[in-house]
Amino acid sequence: MAQLTNDHIDYILKDINYRGVVLDGFQDEVVDHICSLVEQEMSNGVRFIDAYHHVLRKFGHTNGLRQTQKQVLLSENKNARLMFRNYLTIAFRNLNKHRFFSAINIVGLAIGVAACLIITLFILQELSYDRHFANADRIYRLDAEIKFNGNHHRLAVMPAPTAAAMQSDFPEVEASMHFRQSPWKRVKRTTENFKEQFTGYASNGIFKVFSIPLLKGNTANALTEPRTLVISKSMADKYFPNEEALGQTLIVDNQDLYKITGIFQDLPTNTHFKLDFILSMEGLEESKANNWLSNNFNTYVLLREGNTEEALEAKFPKFVNTYVGPQIKEFLGADVTMEKFSANGDKLEYSLTPLLDIHLHSDLTAEMAANSDITYVYLFGAIALFILAIACINFMNLSTARSANRAKEVGVRKALGSLRAHLVRQFLMESIMLSVVSFVIALMLAYVALPGFNILAERNLSIPFSEPVFIATFVVMSLFVGVLAGLYPSLFLSAFRPVNVLKGKLSLGMKSGAVRSSLVVFQFMISIFLVVGTITVQKQLSFIQNTKIGFKKDQVVILHNTELLSSHDVLKNELLKYPGITNVSASGYIPISGWGRSNTSFWPEGNQPSQDNMVSMEYWHVDHDYVPTLGMQIKVGRNFSKDFLSDSTAIILNEEAVKRFGFKNPIGEKLSTFAVSNGTIQQDKVDMYTVVGVVENFHFESLKQNITPLCLQLGKSGWSVPIRFSSADTKAVLAHIEKSWKAVAPGQPFEYTFLDDAFGKMYSSEQQLGQIFAVFAGLAIIIACLGLFALTAFTAEQRTKEIGIRKVLGASVGSIVLLLSKEFGKLIIFAFLLAAPLSYLAVGRWLENYQYKTEIGIAVYILAGVSAFAVAWLTMGFQSIKAARGNPVSALRSE
Repeated sequence: MAQLTNDHIDYILKDINYRGVVLDGFQDEVVDHICSLVEQEMSNGVRFIDAYHHVLRKFGHTNGLRQTQKQVLLSENKNARLMFRNYLTIAFRNLNKHRFFSAINIVGLAIGVAACLIITLFILQELSYDRHFANADRIYRLDAEIKFNGNHHRLAVMPAPTAAAMQSDFPEVEASMHFRQSPWKRVKRTTENFKEQFTGYASNGIFKVFSIPLLKGNTANALTEPRTLVISKSMADKYFPNEEALGQTLIVDNQDLYKITGIFQDLPTNTHFKLDFILSMEGLEESKANNWLSNNFNTYVLLREGNTEEALEAKFPKFVNTYVGPQIKEFLGADVTMEKFSANGDKLEYSLTPLLDIHLHSDLTAEMAANSDITYVYLFGAIALFILAIACINFMNLSTARSANRAKEVGVRKALGSLRAHLVRQFLMESIMLSVVSFVIALMLAYVALPGFNILAERNLSIPFSEPVFIATFVVMSLFVGVLAGLYPSLFLSAFRPVNVLKGKLSLGMKSGAVRSSLVVFQFMISIFLVVGTITVQKQLSFIQNTKIGFKKDQVVILHNTELLSSHDVLKNELLKYPGITNVSASGYIPISGWGRSNTSFWPEGNQPSQDNMVSMEYWHVDHDYVPTLGMQIKVGRNFSKDFLSDSTAIILNEEAVKRFGFKNPIGEKLSTFAVSNGTIQQDKVDMYTVVGVVENFHFESLKQNITPLCLQLGKSGWSVPIRFSSADTKAVLAHIEKSWKAVAPGQPFEYTFLDDAFGKMYSSEQQLGQIFAVFAGLAIIIACLGLFALTAFTAEQRTKEIGIRKVLGASVGSIVLLLSKEFGKLIIFAFLLAAPLSYLAVGRWLENYQYKTEIGIAVYILAGVSAFAVAWLTMGFQSIKAARGNPVSALRSE
């Protein structure tokens, strides 16, 4: 058959356009059809121009060609329903014919969509925090930033009088209220005590600021009286099943009788605070103290409409000077103004945080609950998009990888008169079918995997099957992904010219696959990035677990609910009867975030307190056994001793405190501090203490923070009892502790925590991040390898004849495997070179959150790259060996 040149084809195209014989949308089909007929005429020795005009005469020149097209178009319109069914039938046959590749397509896309769906549910819940409150966009929390003598505090709590002063001084404030957190309380109706975690004190303004409606009771006065409380519906059902709870009483902490004045619907889980018991602030003496230097209350304001946080914050310096300034003068001297206080490098500033920003944008001391981080939302959102993109990329690659087998089908169908639009619809139909099936399977995968993800991420996510918006979005997304993923392959395949295809002149080798190569690089770049992230998080967690923290966290049990014991010594004696228990202390100050804390300032005895000589320190009350029980080390001096009666005024400093004071020989040094009575600093009374020992620095907050000055002083804070044991039989130790507890505290709940578990919970977010990273990194690599498998199959398919010739000429299986794999190997190496610097920047940014952090050396990046490369080679090797071991005779015969 004679071959048309490019000049011939250009002539035909220009002539047809000049004659105006082609309807819109049919140009490619008409040109292809005419070219094939002209070549048939030329094969009989007819000149091109004569053959061309002969073909036109067959169509009746212009009118006949246009009429033919109109008939085709009319036929299409009449048989649209039949054609659609035909598309479905052919699509199903093709998918069934290539079941293996169809399965890979479906599985890869389903995994990607399922992962994307779960992450989307997680992100949507994170972004929904506190939005259920009416006027949420006008609610703000007051925060404080304090710098003093080298200590820097960013607090989510304010002084007790702040809420009332805000409403009285600023007309912009419509309502204000304050919380006082309570980590837990023991609640009972009659004899059985329950430890309730979600408790706290609040002023009656909570109902105005947060618009919490009461199912029963009156919001106008529910918390205006002392010894009153409101409870959630679930707690009302728990304590008063089948009874009316309103007006009933509950006993709190074994001694306080509270009257129930309201019942509210349980707060949703997506709020930054969780409360089941809200006690009236009127019964808390600390809330009445006019102390502007003690920060213990989470304070919120509701701004009037039309007011902005910036305008209100601009008035805060004057507010601070009015209320805090006088007490600063009493504290540091009459000559100290707020201007002088700030001029010396210290700071005391108030600011506002929008309610809707608290969960994702706030990480201050004394948050009402552990918040999340917007960085993780961005990170997981990017991971979801990357995984979905990788899945769609595989879809396109797999479709084009099979295009060689379908190229002849396209050529035959176009030669027989099939229009390009028909072929596009056909391939899009197959793509949409795969997408819909994948989405359905993805929905099932997500439903099965969601409980495990909830455990991993400590969430309570569910798929909203009953939401019409979700169903509609899911259907639209399945169609959109099907069209998006199938658009390129359908346009690519339908564009083949039948003349070239039927002559075997279609070239689809890797050298013409720049787009596919780029997609492979992108896939493995993301996979390597996720692997580096996973390794980094795990290394940091290992560093945290193994770094020297200054105390021994292993084999220590912390017994709770001990604050109301008449004598801790009785419990200690009972516990020490067991030979496996070595030390017992009584102190609520545990070196783990979230436990008891108290901060005050000291200065050297004989000096007047000033900004220059005062040191702000953690100030913990402990007993004689605290240091040995927690496994701390005395570096200089001694521990507290019952043999020294003078130890009632003795203190032990940590090394950081000694450094701040500049003591060369700290033992015997005397420090002074203001006395405190009922939460108020007594300016006319000073307590003096003598340093008897120096304890080695120990971490009492997470490794994200530096160690700050701390002192230990003999005193009572026995709301928990740390117990050190040496026995390997932990069950027997716990049994003895429980027996001793029941003997001295009958009827009280027995609860305990292992110190190492409490330490680990400080880093629960990092553990979750590491596990989630590992899961999604694994999914990304699996999906990427599916795509690599497809491309390897594609390359082997296109080079069947070459492989056969090489084998006939003596090439080994190994050399052929290397030949087929090396091009993809280069792509993965290139992906590593791109991923390494991106990973380095991201890892460095994340580790900036830690003052104490692991070193991430080049080995981590090499390990990630080698891992990805090895998995990729295994994937490529399987398909390459299969191709290399094929019978060359069959390969050459098929060609």
